[in-house]
Amino acid sequence: MSTDVTRAPAAVQPKAPAGRRTPSGGDSARSTAKWIYLGIGLVLALVPFIWMVSGSFRSEADLFKNPASLFPTSITLHGYIGVWQQLPFLRLLVNSFVFAGVTTALTILFDSMCAYALARLRFKGRNIAFILVLASLMVPFQVTLIPVFIELFHFGWLNTYQGLIIPRATSAFGIFLFRQFFIDIPPELDEAARLDGASHWRIYWQVILPLAKPAIATVAVLNGMNLWNDLLWPLVVSTSNTMQTLPAGLTLFGGNHVTDHAILLAGAVISLVPIAVAFFFAQKYFVAGVAQTGLK
Repeated sequence: MSTDVTRAPAAVQPKAPAGRRTPSGGDSARSTAKWIYLGIGLVLALVPFIWMVSGSFRSEADLFKNPASLFPTSITLHGYIGVWQQLPFLRLLVNSFVFAGVTTALTILFDSMCAYALARLRFKGRNIAFILVLASLMVPFQVTLIPVFIELFHFGWLNTYQGLIIPRATSAFGIFLFRQFFIDIPPELDEAARLDGASHWRIYWQVILPLAKPAIATVAVLNGMNLWNDLLWPLVVSTSNTMQTLPAGLTLFGGNHVTDHAILLAGAVISLVPIAVAFFFAQKYFVAGVAQTGLK
C-alpha cells in the first residue's frame, strides 16, 4: 500500500521593492550627521530672529536685566510706539520702498535687455562683452563709490531720488542670471516670431520675457532684498533726513541719541515684513529660477 505524502510548499521570501535598498550603517551615519548640521544651522538662524522679535516687545530695563532670555517677562508696545514718535518712520519707509522698488524694476528691465543681446543676438565681440560683465563682478562696489559720488555731486543729484536710484539700476549678476536663462529658451521661438515679422524688441517683450518669470522673480528677490537692506549707499548719497532709507535712519537714530534698543528692534522687525511678504509670494518662481539657471 502506498501512501501519498503532501508536502507544504516552501515559504517564498518577499522581494524588496525595486529601487529601494536597506540603508547601511555608513548611510545612516551620514544621514544623522546631515540632520545634525541642518539643526545647528536652523538654531543659529532662528535664535537671533526670535530674540529680535522678543526684544521689540520688551522694555529697556528688561532687556538689560535678562539679555539672554528669549521671552519677555512682560509685554509692552513701547518700542513700536517709539518708532513712530521718535523717528520719521513713515518717510523712511516710503524712501525704502521707492529706492528698492524702482531700482529693482529698472534692474530687471536693463539687465534682461542686456542679457537678451548677449544670449540671442550674434555680433562681433559678444563673448568679450560677456567676459567684461563677469569681470565687473570681481570689482567691489566700494572701489567705485568715490568716483560715482563725485559724478553725482557735479550733476547736483545728491539728496535726490535719481541720485539714489540710477547708479544702482544695473547689476552684473542679474545680467549673468538672465543670460543663463535665455540661453535655454529654444531658438525656434525667435525664428517663428521673425517669420511673422516680429522685430527684436517684439521678440524680447512678447516672447522671451513672458517665459522668464522664474528668472525675473529670482533677480527681483535677490536684488530687492539687497537694496532694501543697503546701508552704505544711502548714507553716502543722502545726507538729508528726508531722503534716508530705513536702515540708514535706524543707524543714525542709534548714533545720535541715547540708544533705546527696543525702538531699534521694533524698527528692524517692521523692516523685515515687506521682504518676508515678497519672498512668500515669489518663492515658487524663485526656486524655479534658481534651478533653471544653474545657480547653486
